Amino acid sequence: MHGSLPGSRRRALDERDSYRGGVETLADGLDEALDVLAGRPLVALTGAGLSTDSGIPDYRGPASPKRTPMTYQEFRSGEGPQRRYWARSYVGWARMAHASPNDGHHALADLERTGALRGLITQNVDGLHTTAGSRTVIDLHGRIADVVCLDCGTRSPRLELQHRFAELNPGFVEAAGAGIEAAPDGDAELDAVEGFRLAPCTVCRGLLKPDVVFFGENVPKDRVALAYSWVDAAADTAGALLVAGSSLTVMSGLRFVRHAHKHGIPVVIVNRGATRGDEFAAVRLDAGCSEVLAALAGLAGGSARD
Repeated sequence: MHGSLPGSRRRALDERDSYRGGVETLADGLDEALDVLAGRPLVALTGAGLSTDSGIPDYRGPASPKRTPMTYQEFRSGEGPQRRYWARSYVGWARMAHASPNDGHHALADLERTGALRGLITQNVDGLHTTAGSRTVIDLHGRIADVVCLDCGTRSPRLELQHRFAELNPGFVEAAGAGIEAAPDGDAELDAVEGFRLAPCTVCRGLLKPDVVFFGENVPKDRVALAYSWVDAAADTAGALLVAGSSLTVMSGLRFVRHAHKHGIPVVIVNRGATRGDEFAAVRLDAGCSEVLAALAGLAGGSARD
C-alpha cells in the first residue's frame, strides 16, 4: 500500500521475532503501534531522545542530569553571559558537528521515501534528519549549524565562526582539558571562561547568536503555522501523528499532540520514560527510538538507503 504503513498484522508478527531486548513487551507494543499506524499517512514529531544514539545528550531522559540552559533574556543581558555561552559552545560544538545520523534518523528518511511519512517536525537543532536524507522537515527550533546577527540579521555558517574563535582564542580547548561533559545543543559543561574573546558580526560588529530558539524565545510564527497545517492535513487524510524521542515537557511540541488529539488524529509516542502527552496517546512505547523506528521502516519496505 503506497503512501502509508502496510496493514498486514502477519508481517508485524513476523518482525517481532527479530526485536532485541525485552522481546515480549516491546513486541506487543510494536504490534499495537502498527495496528494504529497501518494504512495511515504519517506526520512525525521528534525530540532530543532521538539523537542520543548519535552521542548527543538529551535534556530530560531518565538518566539525564538536571540542566539549566541559558535563556534568551540572559544571553541578551550582557557580555558575561555571552562569553560564558560562546566559550562553552566553542568547546562542545565539535561533538555535535561530527555526529552522524543513527538508525532512527535513517528509518524516518526511509518512511518518507516510501510515501508513508508526509512530514517531519523536529525540536532538535542538530540537523541530523536532513543529513540522513529527510527532505520534508520543519526545524522548529532552528539549526545549530547557522549563526545570526541580532543587530543586522545577517546569517552565516557556524563553522566559519568556529574558525574565528580558534584564531581569537589559541589553546583554549587544550586548556579546558579532556573529559569535559557534553551538553545538549552543542555546548559543554565548562566553568573557566575568563579571557575568552568573543567574535562580533563581520558585517556590522553586532551580537552573534546561534540561529536556534533559546528558552524564553518564541518559535517563529511561520514555522508553527506550517507545522499545524501538516497536522491538520493528517486529520483530512485519516493520518496519524508519530512522536519519537520527546518528553513533550515544553509547549513547543506538546501543542501539536494536543491539537492532533482534539481533532481525532491517533497519536503514537515512542520515548524512554513518561511524557507530558501520554494521556493523549493511543499507544505509548517506553522503548528506544532507533529500534522501534527501524522496525516500522522495515515493515514499510523502506530499507533501501543502502
